[in-house]
Amino acid sequence: MSGPALDHERVERRLAAADLEVSGAEVHGMLCGLLCAGKSEARDIWFGEFYQADEGDDLLLRECRQTLDQLHDETLEAITGPGLGFTPLLPDDEKPLMLRASAVRDWSQGFLYGIGLAGIAPERELSEHTREALRDFSEITRMDLATLDETDEEAEDALMQVTEFLWVAAMMVYDDLVPDDTERT
Repeated sequence: MSGPALDHERVERRLAAADLEVSGAEVHGMLCGLLCAGKSEARDIWFGEFYQADEGDDLLLRECRQTLDQLHDETLEAITGPGLGFTPLLPDDEKPLMLRASAVRDWSQGFLYGIGLAGIAPERELSEHTREALRDFSEITRMDLATLDETDEEAEDALMQVTEFLWVAAMMVYDDLVPDDTERT
């Protein structure tokens, strides 16, 4: 791994500097969808969504690509390595509730998009329990952010539970789709 672990803010800055109109959370969700689907060519598919074949001399695009390359490597290692897997790339807990809820929505949307890019047919390839989790992801993408109250402790707790659910559901997809001989130890 090169450099320090990436955080949401750094990825967001790189995407914005490269004029890529997608959030860091959505980019990470998409990557996680591809990786949890077991796609060995996940990096190429993922990059294909953001970059043309030739970036030319555009330094900001190259720097963004390097950051996304690092994000891929860190996420792949976390998902396939020993331990509990990855953590969704989301804003820090100190950030406003609305920003964090929006990122959870974006991450869920990206994850579902990544599953689609991977060519997964949920009805044929996923257990009923995992299909239900993906339906929940779909509900999260329709979360009404306008009703959130920054001072509401219940909303804060609910967002924390949804965030934990993202990880659990993503790992369920991984467990359904990745052969046992390549699972984490």
